[in-house]
Amino acid sequence: MAAEQKFTQQTWPESPEQATLEGKNKFLGFWLFLGGETVLFASLFATYLALKDSVPSDSHAKATDLFELPLVFLMTMLLLTSSLTSVFAMYHMKNYNFKKMQTWLFITVALGLGFLGCEIYEFNHYYHEYKHTFTSSAFGSAFYTLVGFHGGHVVFGLSWIIALMIRNARRGLNLYNAPKFYLASLYWHFIDVVWVFIFTVVYLMGMVG
Repeated sequence: MAAEQKFTQQTWPESPEQATLEGKNKFLGFWLFLGGETVLFASLFATYLALKDSVPSDSHAKATDLFELPLVFLMTMLLLTSSLTSVFAMYHMKNYNFKKMQTWLFITVALGLGFLGCEIYEFNHYYHEYKHTFTSSAFGSAFYTLVGFHGGHVVFGLSWIIALMIRNARRGLNLYNAPKFYLASLYWHFIDVVWVFIFTVVYLMGMVG
């Protein structure tokens, strides 16, 4: 099989992620999946915008009380940098350098875990400092659903990348796993793009009131 063929840097296809019919089919299924994900997130954003001012009384925390730019900026930089490192990983994948690809994917995972750590700290801070919970107000429900749902996607993306790294650690690159690495990287970019919208719509708009 072509997927099991031994390659060199010279014989490795220019676009290994779509060099086989199976790889092309994976791309088609992935874009259909992202279409559904986009609709889902659009619904969550619309719900948040409709409920962001629904706080029952002055005793409940509002967006202007909660959000702190330094923490959110740090989270944004971690996630955007992880997107850049995944680009470097795919560059080395296209150049048939498995070791360097794994190295950059490891850095991507480390940055993603840093983002998750900041988000856990953020939620914990809101709970202990402001008693801001999922059930404290409609705003709280909308906020935790949107941001938490994105966090769940980050966990899934990290699990996907880690599983690929471990499973293929001894196999190296071939035309069977190249599309899997590439699609995992595309999914990670999607997560980053969604966070840019969250940063703008939830945090920046929330800070200005």
